[in-house]
Parts: sequence; structure tokens; C-alpha cells
Amino acid sequence: MKRMTGVFLLILMICSLLPVSNAANIKQEAEPFSVTAQSAVLMDQESGQVLFEKNAHEKRYPASVTKIMSLLLFMEAIDDKKLNLSDRVTATREAVEKGGSQIWLKEGEQMTADELLRATAIGSANDACTALAIHLAGSETAFVRRMNERAQQLGMHDTVFENCTGLDDDTETHLTTAYDIALMSRALLTHEAIQTYTTVWMDSLRDGKTQLVNTNKLVRFYNGTTGLKTGTTNKAGCCVSASARRDGMHLIAVVLHAPSSNDRFSDAKTMLDWGFASFESVTPDYDKTAIRAVPVCRGIKQSVEVQAPKLQKLLLKTGEKANLQTTVALAEDVFAPVEKGQELGSLTVSLNGKPLAEYPLCAAEDVRARTLCDAFLRLLSALRVRA
Repeated sequence: MKRMTGVFLLILMICSLLPVSNAANIKQEAEPFSVTAQSAVLMDQESGQVLFEKNAHEKRYPASVTKIMSLLLFMEAIDDKKLNLSDRVTATREAVEKGGSQIWLKEGEQMTADELLRATAIGSANDACTALAIHLAGSETAFVRRMNERAQQLGMHDTVFENCTGLDDDTETHLTTAYDIALMSRALLTHEAIQTYTTVWMDSLRDGKTQLVNTNKLVRFYNGTTGLKTGTTNKAGCCVSASARRDGMHLIAVVLHAPSSNDRFSDAKTMLDWGFASFESVTPDYDKTAIRAVPVCRGIKQSVEVQAPKLQKLLLKTGEKANLQTTVALAEDVFAPVEKGQELGSLTVSLNGKPLAEYPLCAAEDVRARTLCDAFLRLLSALRVRA
């Protein structure tokens, strides 16, 4: 028994001298930097690829970052001709009494949709945002219903909005996640006109009497900033969804519940800097001659042209571009009838032998099957040529 105990102790001593595991190293590689915020996400705007995350799916109060969804609905309404920038919007009592950040609208006061958009995007004005929401949907309640419907369409399954501004004094369920905020930020940034507002540092309303200063300091100090929105309450802490474009890449850095305003901007800058330094946007190239016409059996044409695909940009780690490969696989032939859009092969993009994307290669035209009449006419034509 003593001998067994001694052997056991010897094993424990040996194990204590061995590396426990590479978990710490793996964690270090997975987290190339630290952020002070409780939740964070870095996402590629074009592909939706997540480059970095920390507690990305934990539900938190978003404060005025909520307004990204409000702005998205405003921009979609403009695209759908349901809202014009020149529309006169009348401030209701509900909008005037909203509280928090505001431009001090008076009940019955009118401003254009453009002015209220500026106040919302630049100054984070709750009264301006609410006035636009009521103008568009008839009531804030109806507008918030649209916000939640749009959130579900975008895949924001951990999000519930209770108002259009992000004020959270009277709610325990107005919650979202860093990942969901990145999704709605990505959607908003597809409307490039929003940058007319989100990239402005200072502006004014009422003939210069009301000053607007962007709550997003990165607009002034970070190269390539395209927006997007800050938020601060006691419950939410300091939040920001910051976006920037450089060298063909458009990145979104979401920070939720940072300890201070400076921390949120520092966290966002850290993520963006790392993203731009560590990745590159690459459009794969391929041999155009490999996409040839495919012979057609029993068709009125001997071959069918194949439509070349438009390859999407890929986000690769810096230096990986040299290891990118494209492979074309086409059918040797195809029997008629052939329909336009019919898949005849594929083009695969791979990195170090691992497939990243696959594109169908499709017929560029219809080719109907040859009939007896077609065969007779072809024979007749051949006889005429011989004659």
C-alpha cells in the first residue's frame, strides 16, 4: 500500500513539472489584444465575418446605439419614397417630453426630415428621433414594432426594442447584444447616404442657434471613420458602434458597457487598428480561358456559352493571398434542351486546399433540342452548299 502511495506521489510530481496544457497559448492567440468593455465584436461589413469577439451574445442595454435601427428604418423609408428629406415634420408632445439628449423641440414646432436626421445621427437627439418615428409610423409604439420586425429579419434573435431612442430608465427588457448591433450596423452602412450625417463632426440647426457636436469622437480623430453611433446610460455604461473604411475594407467595432467614454473609443480603435493590420480584402482571380463553351448534344447549337461568375471579396489574413487557389470544373458536354441559368459546373476558391467559396457556372443562353424538322433543314442546307 505504501509502495502504491509512493508511486502515486511520484506521478503527481512528474505531472506538476509538465506543461499543464496549451489552453493559455490558445487563448492568447484567440485574443490578440484585450478590451475593457464587457462585450465587443469586430465584424467585416461586406461579408459579415466576425474577426474578434468577447461575450458577443450576452444581452445588454444598448443606450442610444439603439438609434442605429431607427436610422436604418429612416433610410429605408427614404429609399422606398415613403419619406423625403424635405418633408416637414411636426413635433408632438410625446417627442418633446422624451428627455435625455435633445435639441429642445417645442410642441408643434416643424423641422425638415433632413434636419431631424442630422440631430439624431450627429447629436443623438431623442426628441428628434421620436418625432421622425411618429411621423413615419403614426406612433412610437408602431415604429418600435417595425424595429423589432426588422431586427428579426436581420437575424438579431437576442434583441428586443421597447423604444426608438435607447432610454432605459423604465425598462428591464430593452436589450441586445454586441453581435446583433454589428448586424444592424452592417445593414445601415449599406445605405451610403447615412455617412452624410455620421461623418460630420459639427453642425447646427435653427440658423446656427442650435449646435450639434458628434458624440462619436472617432469621427474627428480616427482616419477612415464612417460612423456610427454612441450610447451612454447608467445601466448600459459607455457604448459605441464604430465603423471605418481603409484599403478596401470596411470594419465595424462594437463596444458595450465600457468603464468610461475614453475606454469605449480606445477599445474600438484597438479593434479597428488590429483588423486593418491583420487582414486584407482580396478579390480572387481566375483563369478566364478555363470557362469555355460546353458542347451540346442533340441541340440546335453545337455548344452553349457559360456565364463567368462575379467573385466576391474575401477577407484574408495579411500575407495569405499567395496561397489562394481557384479551380474550375465544367461538364464535358450536356444534352439539349439547355435552359439559361442551368448549372453546368462550378468554380471553387480555396485557401491552402480548404474551400472558402463556391460559385455555380451556368448556361448563358437557352439551347433547345433539335427536332426532325431541324435535322431536315440542316441536311437541306448542307446539300445546297455542296451543289
